[in-house]
Amino acid sequence: SRLLCLPTDNKTKMGKHNLTVLNEFILMGITDRPELQAPLFGLFLIIYVISVLGNLGIIILTKTDPKLQTPMYFFLRHLAITDLGYSTAVGPKMLVNFVVDENKISYYFCATQLAFIILFINGELFILSAMSYDRYVAICNPLLYSVTMSQRECWVLVAFLYLYCAFVSLLITIKIFNLSFCGCNVIRHFYCDPNPLLSLLCSNAHEIQLIILIAASVDVITSPLIVLVSYLLVFVAIVRMNSAAGRHKAFSTCGSHLTAVIMFYGTLIFMYMQPKSSHSFDGDKVASIFYTLVIPMLNPLIYSLRNKDVKYALHRTRKKIWNIFSK
Repeated sequence: SRLLCLPTDNKTKMGKHNLTVLNEFILMGITDRPELQAPLFGLFLIIYVISVLGNLGIIILTKTDPKLQTPMYFFLRHLAITDLGYSTAVGPKMLVNFVVDENKISYYFCATQLAFIILFINGELFILSAMSYDRYVAICNPLLYSVTMSQRECWVLVAFLYLYCAFVSLLITIKIFNLSFCGCNVIRHFYCDPNPLLSLLCSNAHEIQLIILIAASVDVITSPLIVLVSYLLVFVAIVRMNSAAGRHKAFSTCGSHLTAVIMFYGTLIFMYMQPKSSHSFDGDKVASIFYTLVIPMLNPLIYSLRNKDVKYALHRTRKKIWNIFSK
């Protein structure tokens, strides 16, 4: 329960039997200014509550409304699940840290948080890719859409994505937490992120760094490439349409997804692709707040405000609830 900070030279010279065993970490949090704790707590509580209600609403609507039983809304439901997953992995603990004196996180809870964050962040990347592929098939091969994007094919695709993401998540988490931590137990972040954790290792971290680099390269190259190729083909197909109404309808079905893609990918590019000379932990915190809390709040709003099917489904659900309570 104490703050452990050992000198760097001691850290490198310690033997196996003299390593400091850490059973908890201290999270630096978003800010150390006391006057900002209460306002930030209120702001992030509102953001998190809107995020939970919005994503749960999308999940329930797309599961229960008969007119939303299509592949597009199937993937939207899983996008809401991933949004809810990683915002919940970060949000509640961050909110607690605003009202406690010391931002502690146990060793095993830190490992669990890291595993879920990697799982759901990677899941969101590939769900966005699957949604772009769905739009490509719907617009470019409409006659084969019901066969290519059948319920079975959608479930197989999503199951494969979750299995892959779970494998990467467990591999990275187990590898990191099987290594020895020594020196300072302060994580320079408001949640357990791989990069701050790696800086606390006194074991040889080359293997886990290589694993993270390979996994990140696969994710960051594969997912955007699928989105880019899909939308290039969609754009070509739309340009070739003779009907202006058809073009407008095609663009409208892609608008919400493109907005979500630009926000999510743009934040990740800003966070991970900036040069080391301008890299800062404060910049990482701002980007992390945006993609772990703000984006999960915005996605349900984007899809409910820009999508007529979702708005009509919400209206039908409200009407059903009203009829039940008015009897």
